[in-house]
Amino acid sequence: MLVYPSGVDVSGSTLRFLAARLRKHRHALGTRWRRLGTGRQALLTLTHLRNGQPYAQLAAGFGIGTTTAYRYVTEAVELLAALAPTLAETVRAASMNAYLILDGTLLPIDRIAADRPFYSAKHKKHCMNVQVISDPKGRLLWASPALAGAVHDIRAAREHGIIDALAQAGITCWADKGYQGAGGTVRLPYRGRWDRLATGQQAVNRSHAKVRALVEQAIATLKSWRLLRKLRCSTTRVTSLVQAVLTLHLASSD
Repeated sequence: MLVYPSGVDVSGSTLRFLAARLRKHRHALGTRWRRLGTGRQALLTLTHLRNGQPYAQLAAGFGIGTTTAYRYVTEAVELLAALAPTLAETVRAASMNAYLILDGTLLPIDRIAADRPFYSAKHKKHCMNVQVISDPKGRLLWASPALAGAVHDIRAAREHGIIDALAQAGITCWADKGYQGAGGTVRLPYRGRWDRLATGQQAVNRSHAKVRALVEQAIATLKSWRLLRKLRCSTTRVTSLVQAVLTLHLASSD
């Protein structure tokens, strides 16, 4: 395999953050020596998450075995995922915001036709459902554990306890029609054909759409980590990958 220099569009502070966590982790384990230092392991992990490169390519680039590359990345991802904020922590920290915005996004996976639970009939593809919460400026605050793509947004929000958590905190949340019947503090647009809505209802829906559209920035932030654009791993690992990306994003935003 040919090897060439490449780049990763991730800040140096993000690399230092992950390297520091890996250094502390190795110290706790009593690790004396490894093929890659903590800085190189951090770079290996960031390259995988940001560029979506497979383990064979990473192994060739870093001069290690494919199995070693997988083990190093998995260790770092699990360490990052454990640092991700919980929903309760996010809601508590965001309590000073005038409102939050909720939306769901689908992460494509390489499942086969027999894997029906992961197939979204609406989007005609196999995927995982992830709920995203942003602040009024569209900044990513929280991403949920991943559920099968066949799960609708309203069901996912209920399973994660998002609606109840927002209601208990008294935080208004803007969402689309996919959350119809959510109740609590969730604000939804009027349903029905546009030409059948009253003038006032149309005006409300226009305003609602402008506010809710900002959550797309948070979703774009999540998917700027290219690994999440097409997942080729076990569905049991998707949640850890999403939580790891969330931790890295929040660390670089501080």
